[in-house]
Amino acid sequence: MTHSARFLPYGRQTVEAEDVAAVVEVLESDHLTTGPAVARFERAFAEAVGAPYAVACSSGTAALHLALLALDPPEDAVCIVPALTFAATANAVRLCGRRVVFADVDPETALLGPAQLEAALARARGPVAAVLPVHYAGQPAPMAEIAEMVRDRGIRIVEDACHALGTRFRDRLGAATVGDGSRADLSCFSFHPVKTIACGEGGMVTTADPLLAERLRRLRSHGIERDPARFAERAAAFDAQGEPNPWYYELRELGLNYRLSDIHAALGASQLRKLDAFLAARRRLVATYDRLLAPLAPEIRPLGRVAGAEPGWHLYVVRIDFPALGIDRATVMRRLRERGIGSQVHYIPLHLQPLYRSRNPDPRLPGAERFYARCLSLPLFVGMTEQEVERVVEALREVCGL
Repeated sequence: MTHSARFLPYGRQTVEAEDVAAVVEVLESDHLTTGPAVARFERAFAEAVGAPYAVACSSGTAALHLALLALDPPEDAVCIVPALTFAATANAVRLCGRRVVFADVDPETALLGPAQLEAALARARGPVAAVLPVHYAGQPAPMAEIAEMVRDRGIRIVEDACHALGTRFRDRLGAATVGDGSRADLSCFSFHPVKTIACGEGGMVTTADPLLAERLRRLRSHGIERDPARFAERAAAFDAQGEPNPWYYELRELGLNYRLSDIHAALGASQLRKLDAFLAARRRLVATYDRLLAPLAPEIRPLGRVAGAEPGWHLYVVRIDFPALGIDRATVMRRLRERGIGSQVHYIPLHLQPLYRSRNPDPRLPGAERFYARCLSLPLFVGMTEQEVERVVEALREVCGL
């Protein structure tokens, strides 16, 4: 790596002067948390994805946990999770005290499809409360097909949309945006620094159901109810003139402190105003990767593509035939790093992890295992140049001996 060539991680945030100014404005205000910045961010986010309601929280993991808590699955119920995802998708189910059934994925796209879902439903022991499709790398799972499969069975849909902010698509039900409430009961987003917009840490749940939105808001703040219209203990809540006592609140159910601070919300809202530009930059870089990698097929191929989708790309994933090239993945990653290029593996299938292997005697999931054996995520972030994409592809070509 020359002194002029910067290190390229697989992902990173882009924080600019207006983002810093938005955070400073909150730091100089009276409200660092539970103030007006959170509500403003929620309104702007709901508008951006076309959802009736958006509820901010402290992380994407918190969003998934809150979504499942709000649904309150029966104690003997199971939830279906694709095996190829980050730990949080399955962990949220376990944190609710419910069991996970892992589904396989398409080895070309890493997405849960109808065949894989049907196989997981057949393996489920006990009632299935929810399915959690993951929009891997930003591409949408086939939501129309999934919705048609589960609605008549009373199964709810919680989208793990942490990769897919800004993803649009068209399916047999028409045009949609991930998170707009048209295909899922609840949709969960993450604002970790490597995601499309950053809060530092932060998450959001969107829904079209006002009762679920109300419950999400209560659960993210200890289960406390502060709306006088919903108080149950009228004598304790109101004075002789019928006015609510100013100190009064009611603890209605067991909740958590999953609130998003105004500091994080201010950064998120500032980033959200640049969403279209961020998405355009990511799509432009993906197109450059696709063009430059085409001559390296079939040994190196991009992620399989979903027809009718305009992804809000989070990751750029290639599938590498390591045995055909006579090189292992660890060596490729080390040699790329020596050239100033970071990479990552998304993900080790969860059914292979010790925590879940001992609890879930699932059969082999060949699609997830095949995808995992070949996948590698290359640098993709706003602020990266097309010349740097060329540098990555050339380094990958050299390292792999192509």
